[in-house]
Amino acid sequence: MTSRRDFLRGTLAGTGAVAAAAVAPRAEARPMPERSPDAVGLLFDGTLCIGCKACVSACKEVNDLPLDYNSPVDALWDTPLDTTARTFNVIKVYKDGDLSQKDSVENGYAFTKASCYHCVDPSCVSACPVSAMTKDKVTGIVEYDANICIGCRYCVAACPFGIPKYDYDSPTGAIGKCELCRHRTEDGQYAACAEVCPTGATLFGKVGDLLEEARRRVALEPGGTTVYPRGDITNGPDQSWEGPVANYQQHIYGEHEGGGTQVLHIGAIPHQKLGLPALPEYSYASRSEGLQHGLYSGLVLPLALFGAMTWAARRNSRHDDEEGGEK
Repeated sequence: MTSRRDFLRGTLAGTGAVAAAAVAPRAEARPMPERSPDAVGLLFDGTLCIGCKACVSACKEVNDLPLDYNSPVDALWDTPLDTTARTFNVIKVYKDGDLSQKDSVENGYAFTKASCYHCVDPSCVSACPVSAMTKDKVTGIVEYDANICIGCRYCVAACPFGIPKYDYDSPTGAIGKCELCRHRTEDGQYAACAEVCPTGATLFGKVGDLLEEARRRVALEPGGTTVYPRGDITNGPDQSWEGPVANYQQHIYGEHEGGGTQVLHIGAIPHQKLGLPALPEYSYASRSEGLQHGLYSGLVLPLALFGAMTWAARRNSRHDDEEGGEK
């Protein structure tokens, strides 16, 4: 007699074979979108960050976010170790050896910033079944609408950076993430983290301007001096200052990773040592949507599943009849 396990195994094998044959010509990666010429974002320069966390406090203030504790023991201090649904921006530290030299891989330390990267082709937007996550066609900001969200947390699973976080303490359930302070633009303001940064380690502006500035910096000769802008590089007043040039890694993180992002990182420490994921130049959304559309276009997957289950049921029924006849 055929066991339940054998039946399911045969069904799944048949489903896979039928679905694969049906989907093969359809499951092609769709074209990836390009950055909008008016897309805005951030440039984070780890060599300029002094770890003051003014950006963390400012983000909390302008977004009206509550205190966030790691544990009841830390309940006197707002001390999140990573982004949460109530903390959209944190500063982390790389440490090695005796920590005697800033921005040194050996016996050194360096700071890095964690927040939403506002991907050019965001997986969270692609995965959201109700369009609670959307991407503004002009600014490129990945926006979230709690009034539409159904709490499925697909965006949490889909993001390669682990940025959208679900608030389990919320009575209705909600996602929390950076939205580049889009609610402040009506007053002519911009991302608070860049506005308060005393060194310009976090810089706001159009992504084209930020990329140009990032390329300029990584091409500088270490040990010299240069001028560093602060605040809004595109529309803000001149708040630049002159400072030393570090030994930059010859890579702008976010220029191509995951199809490109609107938050860019440069610094003196290899990005993987700072916890930034190594991503391909294509976006995951462009590949997964091709597969999904192939599976569900024309009801391919449901029909394949039904056909495979029918085939498996008939085969197993015939096998049982033969065994019965032998007895």
